[in-house]
Amino acid sequence: MSGHNKWSTIKRKKGAADAKRGKIFTKIIKEIVIAAKEGGGDPDSNARLRLAIQNAKGANMPKDNIERAIKKATGSEAVSYIETSFEGYGPHGIAVFVECLTDNNNRTVASVRSVFNKYGGNLGTNGSLSFLFERKGTFTLKNEGFSQEELELEMIDAGAQDMEIDGDILTITCAMEDFGSVSRKLSDLGIEPEESGLKRIPNDTKKLDVESAKKVLKFIETLEDDDDIQNVYHNLEMTEELAAALD
Repeated sequence: MSGHNKWSTIKRKKGAADAKRGKIFTKIIKEIVIAAKEGGGDPDSNARLRLAIQNAKGANMPKDNIERAIKKATGSEAVSYIETSFEGYGPHGIAVFVECLTDNNNRTVASVRSVFNKYGGNLGTNGSLSFLFERKGTFTLKNEGFSQEELELEMIDAGAQDMEIDGDILTITCAMEDFGSVSRKLSDLGIEPEESGLKRIPNDTKKLDVESAKKVLKFIETLEDDDDIQNVYHNLEMTEELAAALD
């Protein structure tokens, strides 16, 4: 399994066991708000909102929370969020790409810079790491209720590049331009992903010893704990030793 998907699986398993659901909801609500503000509150005519709602359902967010977020975005007191990103190197030269949604850019810049400085990292200019990450579509499904062989054939026809299984989790990856066709095919098959979206996948990963990798993980977790930060992508490789140390 690729490093990116292995990280996603471990985070998902940990997420089910710890108390971070509130953080997850906060990030999803912000995505719903910005999607509804930009394209209106009707998911049938707003693909970004439709995707955000789908991810909210996959995270078991109550329907009332979703509806309140849409009303918050389309009402007279709607909050305006700015989309921004940061690129740089964390501890031990691990490449990091940070995506944010914020209502106060100065606060977010100061916060992200503070975390990089605290852990001995260095922020770079926008675009400096574009060669290291490629945007791809990813779909996370529960591995149940369908024939994997038949699904794989359907997904290849729709443009999927990869299909990986780890226990009860199945991850489908496709090129960014094929995201819509894969999404429509899953919908036609009556399969609703637990999570889907465009993610930044590292073209190459970097191995570290367990102790060094743990320091990088602490750095990444500190970034992810910031409510302004939506996603943190990196190229640290998930080795068997590190996976065992995290169990």
